[in-house]
Amino acid sequence: MPPLQIRTGKCNFAAEDSSAMEYRTLSPAEYGDLKDRILYEDNHLLIVNKAVGDIVQGDKTGDECLAETYKAFIAQRDAKPGKVYLGIPHRLDRPVSGITILAKTSKALERLSAQFREGEVHKTYWALCCARPEPAEGHLTAWMVRHEKQNKSYIVGEGSASKPAGYPAAKRAELKYRFLYGTDRYYLVEVDLLTGRHHQIRCQLSHLGCVIKGDLKYGAPRSNPDGGICLHARQVRLIHPVKKTGLTVTAPVPSSWKGIRA
Repeated sequence: MPPLQIRTGKCNFAAEDSSAMEYRTLSPAEYGDLKDRILYEDNHLLIVNKAVGDIVQGDKTGDECLAETYKAFIAQRDAKPGKVYLGIPHRLDRPVSGITILAKTSKALERLSAQFREGEVHKTYWALCCARPEPAEGHLTAWMVRHEKQNKSYIVGEGSASKPAGYPAAKRAELKYRFLYGTDRYYLVEVDLLTGRHHQIRCQLSHLGCVIKGDLKYGAPRSNPDGGICLHARQVRLIHPVKKTGLTVTAPVPSSWKGIRA
């Protein structure tokens, strides 16, 4: 599989003029790209359209994460001295694109984290699949287990039944889906995620016979050129953590999704 297209570089460089800077200086092209991917921003929230290959939070690779990149962006845009605060209330897998929410204050982070924890944030995904789902619309429930070493999840029982014996760590997964339309080769499926399990959409759609394009781990016949998968966090609906009003944000799909109207 081709390597994921990722941002490189580490955080907190020293500037060339030897005066210490908190964040690196972005090139005009990177600055413009980051600006264009902002979907919503105020004093409390920054909501962006994550690209395939971005990591939301730092991991063992040591690659610069999206939060740190946007800290550099804000510092540069606002000529802000010192540190920029961006908290991470949720994560989106590296091969997945779409809506990512960052908190600009600790209060917003605490309240957003509580909303995610209580299932009060409603997330809709688009998946470009290798087969048309049958039936075209449905409600899927299953018991799932995560295999840590493989970084993969498996379905071990129907969600309508009791937890399967022998799988004490199994968690119930639930989603709704509906087929939207087809292109020449692929099929666009909309998913309303009702629980947030590891690789849930990938695993449940694969189990349905509806593998996501590019998702080799769950049965796709070939990888995508960028190493990602055609799963996109399309829309989020939540209560603004400070204003206490409803907020709905929608993200356009990547340009590589040929034939998709978004």
